Formats: sequence, structure tokens, C-alpha cells
Amino acid sequence: MGGMETPTFEGILDAADRLTHALPTTPSWSYPLLDARAGRRVVVKHENVQPTGAFKVRGGLTLLATLPREARRAGLVTVSTGNHAQSIAFAARASGVAATIVMPADAPAFKAAAVEGLGATVVLHGCCMNEAAAHAREIAAREGRYFVDPGNEAAIVHGHGTVYLELLRQHPEIDTVYVPIGSGSGAAGAVLVRDALTPGTRIVGVQAAGAPAAHRSWTSGRIETAGADTFAAGLATGTGFETAQRILRGGLDDFLLVTDEQLREAVHAMAVDAHTLCEGAGAAGLAGILAEPDRDGVSAFACTGGNAGPSELSGLTRVALAA
Repeated sequence: MGGMETPTFEGILDAADRLTHALPTTPSWSYPLLDARAGRRVVVKHENVQPTGAFKVRGGLTLLATLPREARRAGLVTVSTGNHAQSIAFAARASGVAATIVMPADAPAFKAAAVEGLGATVVLHGCCMNEAAAHAREIAAREGRYFVDPGNEAAIVHGHGTVYLELLRQHPEIDTVYVPIGSGSGAAGAVLVRDALTPGTRIVGVQAAGAPAAHRSWTSGRIETAGADTFAAGLATGTGFETAQRILRGGLDDFLLVTDEQLREAVHAMAVDAHTLCEGAGAAGLAGILAEPDRDGVSAFACTGGNAGPSELSGLTRVALAA
């Protein structure tokens, strides 16, 4: 495992060069109704148009491109609630590498099916991410395979950081970027890009109040664990990750916790105002924007994923009917 390497801005630039031939730059623009709802201009970056429906494919492709040959030959094992799983499965298939993904037993069935459709083996184990992660490590140790730590791989931070490299190059006028935090890899990449390109831009993390492990880790300065009770699977991580936290501790300007109700309202707002289907984690940045109605300037967030499952779609309907 190459997890404790420190991510760098130069690593993000290298990842961007590697991804140029694999993934096109995703669009980013504003919507009048969303601006009116937020009370300021909002720039949306559409990572929901990636081939796996989420930004994490950038991390998987970057990791596979930089792994040593012996690790590729041994095969990969990782743990995920969905989008990281699809990222590793997609990249492993493209590289001809075997991959096993351990998911909590209650992971969305459609996400497990999507991973299997990409050619990876899915193992359902445990009641939460912490139990699934322990089982994944056991499999990797027993079978001599490479364990991909979702939050502690510098290559994944580098790949995820390319989202914000594109965003801040396209829109240097952005005052505040709101970044959803599960493992924190995307937010860590955003901090590194901000520090190099637009030092005056605020980076604000957003996490589900029902899954506050990363927030507690950031607040206390040490790695914390916590329960994960949220419909937003992409935010349902049960622990902080040291590689990301080392960057976030000194790099985030603020860190917000939002309720599931706020996340559902943001999902609904994206559907109505921006004609875009977001999963809960994908709308977390907007939930953060709407939680700070008095903020001035230009705000931005990435719709990090559009893989909404049945429960999220039914919740979207309930919010729409209530509205």
C-alpha cells in the first residue's frame, strides 16, 4: 500500500496529464434559478457526466497508472459504498487487473450491480464501512493482493484534485468552493490546487451530520471514528483518514455539517434549477452553499456524482411533493 506518501500539487499536475487522453474536461457553468435560490452566483462543475457517473473515476485511473507492476499482477482489493468501487473496477478493467470490492451488506444494490458489470468481484460484508474495511484488509493479506486504501492513497488524492484544477483554471473568480467530504481525498486535492493557483479562494468542507468522522478528526486534530447514519452513501465513512487530514487540518477554511433534510433539499434544487440528477453526496456542496445564505461573492461546487438510488429518488419525489 502506497498510502502514507504526501500528496502534492505537482502530483495533481501529473495526474491531469495522465488523464487527458482518458477523460475529457467536464463542464462548469451557472444556472439563473440556482443563483436566485442561493442569493449569489453559483458555478456547478458536472462530474456526474463521467463514465462511472462520479468524479472518483479520476482517482482510480490515476492509481492504476502509477501502481508498480507487481501490485498490478497481484490484483487489487478495496472497500467502498459505491463510487470508489466503480472507479477501481473501471480502471482495473481498462488495465487488465483483477479487482475485488468489499462493500457493507446494506450497500445500494444497484451500485453493487454496477461494480460487477465492470468486471470486479463484489463481496458484501459487515454492517458498516469499518467492518467492511477490516474484511477487505484480511482478504488482501490472505491472498497477497494490494489493498487500496480509499482515503490514504496519494495517487487517488492526485486524481481527485484534477476536478478542482480544472474548476479553478476555468473560473479563477471563484471566492468559495464547497467540497463534499467522505474520506476527504477530493477536499485535500482542492486545498492543494487552491494553494497553488488561487490562494484567496476559501475551501469549505461539507459532511453529513449523521456521518461526522472526518469532521471530528479535523476538529480534534487526531483520527476519529463515528457512526454513519445518512442516506448519502458517498458520505457514509466511519473514520477519518490521515493522508487527507494532514492537508485538511491546515487547509480548510471551514467545515460544515448538514442534515439529511438539507441534502435532500439540495438534490431537489439541482433537479429543478439545474436539470441535473445528483446523488446525496453529489449535492452536498450545494447544501453547504444554501446553509450559508449571507455569503457574498462567487461560490462553486462539483456535482461529484449522479448515481442516485431508489431511496434517493423516492426522497426527491417526497421533497417535490412537499414543495
